[in-house]
Amino acid sequence: MEESLIREGSIQKDIMEEDIVEEINIIDEDIIDENEKIGKKDRIKRAVCVILGICIGVFLTGLYVSQRAMEVDARISRIQGNLSKEVFRFHVLADSDSDEAQRVKLKVRDQVLEYMKQTMPGNEDMVSASQTKKWAKEHLREIEDVAENVIRDEGYSYRAKAEVSVCYFPDKRYGDITFPQGYYEALRIKLGKAKGHNWWCVLYPNLCFTSATCAVVDEEGKAELKSILTDEEYEMITAASDFKIKSFFFGEGTDDESE
Repeated sequence: MEESLIREGSIQKDIMEEDIVEEINIIDEDIIDENEKIGKKDRIKRAVCVILGICIGVFLTGLYVSQRAMEVDARISRIQGNLSKEVFRFHVLADSDSDEAQRVKLKVRDQVLEYMKQTMPGNEDMVSASQTKKWAKEHLREIEDVAENVIRDEGYSYRAKAEVSVCYFPDKRYGDITFPQGYYEALRIKLGKAKGHNWWCVLYPNLCFTSATCAVVDEEGKAELKSILTDEEYEMITAASDFKIKSFFFGEGTDDESE
């Protein structure tokens, strides 16, 4: 009997130990599951924080770029506005885009420039854009006559119309000199329907007479520009790189002769 009781007690002890171990295992599994849940939540939180940080960074960068671009546009617009008061441009519009009309346009350009070169007062007398504009307005009829003589010599009957008006010009580079896009006053010659590609240069300072293609500003022309512009304005228009790109990165585009 006594042995039976001992065996029974031993069995119950073993059962209790097994129950305890099982309970411990269950608790351990619960702890592991809870830790995994906490770890997963932490990873999710970190991922959300990273994503939010990236979004905020992109937003702030976009905001800065947008604000910077507006500042650049405002600065260029101000400089262009000041520059437009100090220069006077020359604009010739062809009758059409046909090869013949474009050829006539260039001949008119050459003859009108030659007429102005021979007729306009010397540099010592034409010391401002306003004086050059005044001269042009007083000689519109003569300029039209020169243009129409070329047209007739080429066998065409359409007319030429000369006027001084405000015209829009895109960015234009003459060598290392860049004029920003905007509205400038110009001597404008319309040939016939004036529907073709056009040509332009700058009458004051007299950049039109610096080379056959008016594509480069010589040292004399640069000196004239420097004398009529502020240091900031002159530094801006002598940018070797794209006008807006230089303005954007340093705080402060180009087309062919035809448009």
